[in-house]
Amino acid sequence: MPATPTPGRNLPAVRRLEAVGFRAWPSAFVLYDGSWQIRLTEGHASKRLNCVVPLDPSDHKDMAERLEKAAARFAAAGQTLTIRETPLAPPLLIEHLRREAWTRFETVEVMTVEIESALLPENPIDHLPLQDAGRFAEACVTLSASGSADAQVVQDILSRIRPASGYFLIDDVEKGPRACVLCVQDNDLAGIQSLAVAVDARRQGLGTELVSAALRWAKLRGARTAWLQVSAANRPAIALYEKLGFATAYQYHYWRKG
Repeated sequence: MPATPTPGRNLPAVRRLEAVGFRAWPSAFVLYDGSWQIRLTEGHASKRLNCVVPLDPSDHKDMAERLEKAAARFAAAGQTLTIRETPLAPPLLIEHLRREAWTRFETVEVMTVEIESALLPENPIDHLPLQDAGRFAEACVTLSASGSADAQVVQDILSRIRPASGYFLIDDVEKGPRACVLCVQDNDLAGIQSLAVAVDARRQGLGTELVSAALRWAKLRGARTAWLQVSAANRPAIALYEKLGFATAYQYHYWRKG
């Protein structure tokens, strides 16, 4: 799989990255309306866990009625209907959202790199993954890496991940968690997620150190390509990933009514 498929054209690569993304950060409740995937997770505000993701450019029949049904389902779960627009979304659906005064409010970059050619540090510090999901979940909450202030909610998400997961953490006896990252190794693909560094420990190379350790771990397990998702507005994180060799494969966008 090329590391940088042309946005909107290499749809098989997009479909595969979307599929591993769903498995790497699974929602509690998933159902399908045609090819629209409906993802809901009560108790968590993450847009990735609470959105409708259309997965076929031609599936736009009865879209107004389907959006209305989805909105009612989201309201019943205490969530606001959010549409996630990837290159797989039907163009006619996106036109409909624009006409109906929906707002595209966030863009996310999906970035990839072939691990063999990643620009990893020389003489790296090795970090073995934790076995304690509870401890890792607490660190994620402390470092604001999970989108939730409830460690049990985060641990529940981690427990739903079926592919192999590496919990990487730099901890300090006195100061507590300094940096964390989750790596989900799914066959030949490795997903980098939940990277966070304590505010007073930034610009010390901890993020690079942990991502590098995670990529080495995934490579030893057979992964060849690494992927991640990062907000287009998070320029410091994007700069870090580009320094490691990651490049944008495609973008996706979130939409809400009004």
